[in-house]
Amino acid sequence: MSQRPHPRVVAEIGCNHKGDMAIARDLIESAARFAKADFVKFQKRCNRELLTPEEYNAPHPNPANSYGETYGEHREFLEFDPDQHRQLMRWCEEFGIGYSTSVWDMTSAREMVALKPYMLKVPSACNLHFEMLEFLARDYAGEIHISMGMTTPAEQEEIVTLLERLGVQGRVVLYACTSGYPVPFDQVCLLEVARLRELYAHRVNDIGFSGHHLGIAVDVAAVTLGANWVERHFTLDRTWKGTDHPASLEPDGLRKLVRDVRAVAIALTHKPTAILDIEAPQRAKLKRLPGVHLR
Repeated sequence: MSQRPHPRVVAEIGCNHKGDMAIARDLIESAARFAKADFVKFQKRCNRELLTPEEYNAPHPNPANSYGETYGEHREFLEFDPDQHRQLMRWCEEFGIGYSTSVWDMTSAREMVALKPYMLKVPSACNLHFEMLEFLARDYAGEIHISMGMTTPAEQEEIVTLLERLGVQGRVVLYACTSGYPVPFDQVCLLEVARLRELYAHRVNDIGFSGHHLGIAVDVAAVTLGANWVERHFTLDRTWKGTDHPASLEPDGLRKLVRDVRAVAIALTHKPTAILDIEAPQRAKLKRLPGVHLR
């Protein structure tokens, strides 16, 4: 019986490592060996390029979650340099899980392209950075994953049209996403998965779902709607200091998500025959047919 490939699960570590490489290693190992996820994902920013001077020097909007006196200092504290990302890749290889990172600006894109990972992610905040999209299309050979949070349908079409013009649509994955932390269920808008599939499944490589909600029921539903990639923020402790931890899964939650979306993907088939082999003996024993008595 043919089955669709199991959905790939991406554990987004992001900045939940708190700027500590030892914690990052523990997160990689947990996602790989305990939860059995397919990829982990980090983030790469050049903060002086990404932020205006006013943004860089402003206080963190939530001082309790800040790792610095200003927002820029906070972001720098959480940033890993290219050599550290190279070490993260080695740990991913050691633990048997794919490495990936999002890139937020041109400097970061250039630095991460040089590492030649299997895939790079363009976050919702940066998916209209057309210079960066063109650079990735031209100078990067791997998969380009793009989240569509905070993006109008017209902007989504503009993104896909650009990538088609550049001839890289065959290695693009689009993610349905609502950008919030955490997102209440009535704003997840899960049918966006189906809408993206209808509009773009024949124009790009695949469709995914990036969730910032609570629990894992929504992710299972996303798979039934056709998401072949599921991305969730991942942490070792949801009470840790930082803005993403409350919308993240802890190790057992990620393990259950991986288990459940793979089980659902296996179950999403039509019957290949009217009576399955598993049903035949039960039919012979239990089926009430005209003129035939139960045995």
